[in-house]
Parts: sequence; C-alpha cells; structure tokens
Amino acid sequence: MVAILLSINACAPTRVLDQRDGPGKPINASAIPDATPKPEPRSAYGNPKSYVVFGKRYYVMDSSENYVERGIASWYGAKFHGRWTSSGEPFNMYEITAAHKSLPLPTYVEITNLNNGKKIVAKVNDRGPFHGKRLIDLSYAAAAKLGIFAKGTGYVEVRALSPEKSPKQTTHQTYEEQVYIQLGAFEKKENAQRLQQKVMSLGVKNTRIYTSHQNSGLLHRVRIGPFPEPEKALSIMSQLAAAGIGDTHTITERRPVKS
Repeated sequence: MVAILLSINACAPTRVLDQRDGPGKPINASAIPDATPKPEPRSAYGNPKSYVVFGKRYYVMDSSENYVERGIASWYGAKFHGRWTSSGEPFNMYEITAAHKSLPLPTYVEITNLNNGKKIVAKVNDRGPFHGKRLIDLSYAAAAKLGIFAKGTGYVEVRALSPEKSPKQTTHQTYEEQVYIQLGAFEKKENAQRLQQKVMSLGVKNTRIYTSHQNSGLLHRVRIGPFPEPEKALSIMSQLAAAGIGDTHTITERRPVKS
C-alpha cells in the first residue's frame, strides 16, 4: 500500500463499474471537445519506474512512441470526480481523459471503438484499471462519446500520439509533497462537521474541513493531515477502518518551497 500511496495516489482503489457512477442527467457527449495533444513534460507524479497494486508489479514505459494495443476499455465517473489523479491533476468526469497502467503520464492517445468505428483523442493522466484484464479506463465523457457508456465496456484500439518535442521539466522551482487522508466530500456543511466530530472523538488530530466552489455549489471536504510520511497516514487509516470509517483515500498535494 505504501507503494500505491507514493506512486499512484487516487487510483489505488479498484474501480468497479456502476451505472449510477454517471451523472444524474445525460450529457451531449458529441459536444465535448477531444483532448488537444500538446508538448508537455512528464508529470512529477505517477511515473515511478514500477509500482505494486494488489500484489502485482507494473512497469511504467520509458516512452509512448509507436505504442498501439487492443483490449477492453471500461470507465469511471462521479465517485472519483474531483479526486486527484495519479499525475496530480483533479479528475473531471466531463473531460476526455483516461487511465492506463503503464503509459507515461501524460500521454495523448487516439482511442477507436472497434465495434462502431467511433474515435476520440484522450489525455492519459491517471493509473488503472486494476480490474481483470482491462486495458484502459475512460472518463465518463470519453466513454459516452465512444458509445460504450451504456454497455459499460467496449473493445478498443489505443494508439499513442506524438506531439512535437516536449519541453524539459523545469527544475528551478523546488516542491514539497504533503499527504492527506480524505474522509468524505459533502454539499451540506453540517454533514462534514458531523464526520469531523466523529473522527476527532477517536483522538485523531489535524482533522479539518476544506471548502471549495464547484459548478453545483459549495463542496466541503473532510481531511486529516498533512502527514510527513505516508506510513503515518496508513496507520491512521487502519485506526479509522477499525472504527467503521473505511471509505477513505489519500491525496498528495505539491506545494512550492519558499526559498
């Protein structure tokens, strides 16, 4: 689990297909623009040489050049909307993105639904899927645009695209990582406060509510941290699970270090 925390963060939980994971109302998927390939440096997160999930080791590719593969695509949506992806970007179920176990982050790919011929261009910015023999996990919008949302999975071809030469990652700015445990996210602040009080009653310190603006209104996230070491977060998560609070995950925030 420590390797998961350090390497892939938000993607650690196995994503299980659930039609209720989509939005309450259908969207016009054809109106959502594809991702636009552009030169980008490799992400500072999500690109270890290898990582282990559920006892299996995965190796991250040095390059996406000439990558083409066929396999099963699945999708994920509302349950992960707003969480951090493995690359450090927030997951947006309404953007054309994808998760892959071994392609460098980010990679732009052309995905073809081999059952109906539909194509999209997606940005791979997350790790997964870790369920069965699936090849790629699509955002809700990507799955809807490819025509596999209703069925849940589809047989696809994934072909890596090569933007012009990517810039080298800048090194003049130093960053520090801060690990948090996220306990839940609520539209009603009183629900967040109830969870905060329950956790604090267990003697867990540094439990705070972070409020942010979303399209639907305010969202109140209950978090514990930051932790200097992921191992400490794991210990607290075990304590919470024993108390019946098991639906937790870690997030890692990167902050610039002041010189």
